[in-house]
Amino acid sequence: MAKFELKLPKMGESVAEATITNWLKNVGDRIEADETVLEIATDKVDSEVPSEVEGTLVEILFQVDDVVQVGQTIAIIETEGGEVASTPAASATPTAAAVEQTVQVAQEVAAPVDFSASEKFFSPLVKNIAKEEGISLSELEAIQGTGKEGRVTKNDILAYVETRGTQPQAVAAPVAKAEVAKPATTATKAVPVSVNGGDEIVEMDRMRKLISGYMVQSVQTSAHVQSFIEVDVTNIVNWRNKVKNTFEKREGEKLTFTPIFMEAVAKALKDFPGMNISVDGDFIIKKKNINLGMAAALPNGNLIVPVIKNADQLNLVGMAKAVNDLGNRAKAGKLKPDDTQGGTYTVTNVGTFGSVFGTPIINQPQVGILALGAIRKVPAVIETPEGDFIGIRQKMFLSHSYDHRVVDGALGGSFVKRVADILEAWDINREI
Repeated sequence: MAKFELKLPKMGESVAEATITNWLKNVGDRIEADETVLEIATDKVDSEVPSEVEGTLVEILFQVDDVVQVGQTIAIIETEGGEVASTPAASATPTAAAVEQTVQVAQEVAAPVDFSASEKFFSPLVKNIAKEEGISLSELEAIQGTGKEGRVTKNDILAYVETRGTQPQAVAAPVAKAEVAKPATTATKAVPVSVNGGDEIVEMDRMRKLISGYMVQSVQTSAHVQSFIEVDVTNIVNWRNKVKNTFEKREGEKLTFTPIFMEAVAKALKDFPGMNISVDGDFIIKKKNINLGMAAALPNGNLIVPVIKNADQLNLVGMAKAVNDLGNRAKAGKLKPDDTQGGTYTVTNVGTFGSVFGTPIINQPQVGILALGAIRKVPAVIETPEGDFIGIRQKMFLSHSYDHRVVDGALGGSFVKRVADILEAWDINREI
């Protein structure tokens, strides 16, 4: 018999860890090669971890809700014959085991932590670690954060856990304090109860909790300001109606309005690189690549933002294929973690749901997001050499939210005006 270490695979350039959400196999179960063993979640997407070998699951090293680093061994699979594929990663468990032993008493008696009672912002990952390690709110608030604006990072709280673990006597004090100080708060913050029995109380799912945290963080971080502009897209509507059937037959892809708008945004970002930046404290990071995020609504009502990499290098056919691929995989839950990373600017289509315009929240750490309103037939003044007259035109609103810390009205307004100019100058005779 040989033993194979099932490790958390690399899931993307900027993804370093994931949370285990569900084990599909139990100890003793038979596993086929390429069969899914467990489900995991990053801060953006859910994914599956398959087995590389055939064998029997003999050991599970992490439980549901545990946070695992990329490359860590998460399970041991026993295979037939051969030598040991790799020795179990002893280094993957000592810290967790030591911490578990140190804070075991604390976890048994500590009351649930009410993070909303704090005025500080803590990321969902930090909250999860604090919850698992039995860290009280007072302890968490006392940790000196090294993140932006003094926020507690994952490394900060893990470093605290290790230090805390070497001083068992220090653990009892915060727990005792929590027992004395928290009952009144816990008692007063009761779960809402329906008087007539007709209401339903449902806990947010994991993704909605993450989205909630991101939205609040963005509003607290960026000075949001908006610019709106109305665009005549009659030429685009007529052109698409003329070529969409030919396009689908030739390319095997549907031609929607989204890739047309994304192409215009990519061109405008090349003209106004000041919108293709991010902010890190007092520093501005000018992005080399133009990676367009495409906000997509999921069937369960949640939102995800897959990213089209190097969007300025794609022609309309390539853009249409990228948009359709990411959109289809988002709806099917097949996005990979790397598909949602590295965005430099985001576009959201609020017109899909009939909205004329909106005021979207910036996708941090970007500095701008463009909302596409619904295309409507409206009466408009049309200027001609023979004079002005009223006609029916296809129009829409572009709503541009930008971070006033680094983007002034001149840049924010000029950028969205450039997008509008590109769309209005669309060639009705353009070849596909």
